[in-house]
Formats: sequence, structure tokens, C-alpha cells
Amino acid sequence: MSDTRSAERLTLTTGAQALGLSLNDTTVERLLAYLDLLLQWNQTYNLTAIRDRQHALTHHLLDSLTVVLPLQRHLSARSLSQASVLDVGSGGGLPGAVLASVCPELQVTCVDAVAKKAGFIRQTSAELGLPRLQARHSRVEQIQDARYDVITSRAFSSLPDLIRLTRPLLAPGGVWMAMKGQHPGDELAALPADIEVFHVEPLQVPGLEAERCLIWMRPRV
Repeated sequence: MSDTRSAERLTLTTGAQALGLSLNDTTVERLLAYLDLLLQWNQTYNLTAIRDRQHALTHHLLDSLTVVLPLQRHLSARSLSQASVLDVGSGGGLPGAVLASVCPELQVTCVDAVAKKAGFIRQTSAELGLPRLQARHSRVEQIQDARYDVITSRAFSSLPDLIRLTRPLLAPGGVWMAMKGQHPGDELAALPADIEVFHVEPLQVPGLEAERCLIWMRPRV
């Protein structure tokens, strides 16, 4: 194993530990293999603006890993062992492919309007042995045949737009889990009156000095 790969394994493992996650060797290798694929495809297709491998490890892998434990806690509280997750505007599979890599029991669907990005997710699913990771090439508002327990997004759109575009796709009892940078006060104030923000969770990405938060929302009962 090269020194570079060993260093990446250490960065990923210690970063995950800082987030309260214990990743086994298989999961670590799967995440690094995903990073390999992402940067390889990115040479031809514009999947991410980040091309530096170390930055991608921090800004993409560790950033996406910050939501794993909060999601696991939520699903455990609802006794959902095989929940369905929709990653909206997934791009290169962030956080969807990372969630599927760490929690292969989840049914994760990544939707993107760009065909090549959906194609990348299908290739990732096949190469990493993740049959529950699926891709849909579609605008999210055109999906009519599925419902999801959790709808997530990472820098997809404003919170009001996310709610408007995906509300018909939320399963009964489902929630939105939106990844954001700085606390989006203006977006929260613009949410429809029948949407409840039941938790705003601060996130800290290991090795990254930047403000992050997770916005949990659901329809008011």
C-alpha cells in the first residue's frame, strides 16, 4: 500500500472517529474507491469543482460523513432499519453515495437532471457492489412513482424550493434533512407555514474550518 493511500486511510478513519463513527476496513476502502471514481470521471465530466484529492477527501467525503450519525439516530428512533433516502441534485453522489457506502442497508436514490451524473452513480453502484444505490436521470419534480422516508440535499437549492419541489415525494412520517453552510435564517423564515423545523443541528467537518448545519423539517401534523 502506498504512503499516500495509508495517509488517506488515516485521515478518513480519524475524521470518522471525530464524528462518532467507527468505519471498518471494508467501508474505508469502499469510500476511497468512490473517491478514485469521482476524480477519475471528473477529468472528463464536470462532477465537482474540486480537483485536488486531499481537498476532495475533506470537502466531500468527510463533509458527507457528518450526516451519517444524525441520520442513523433519526432512523433508529423511528425503528426504520431499511429506510429509503432520496438525494436531490446529487451531482457526483454527495451525500448519497457516501451514505450508501457506510449504510448499505439503506435504499438510496440519487436524482440529477444531468445524464452523465446519473450514469456516474450507476457505475459507482456497480463497481462498489452497492445494489441499493440507484440513480434517476430526471428533474426531481417530474418523479411521480416513489415516496421516500428521508429527502436530503447538499447545496441543491433554497429550503423553500426544496420543499416545493419534493413535497409530493415525502412518505407518510417522512422528513427533510438539508445540509447547509451558514445558518440559513432567511430561508427558514420563508418556509411555508405548514412546514415545521424540528431541529437545526450544527455540524463540524474534521479538518475544515467552516460553518455547517443540518436542517430537519417535516409537515406539521
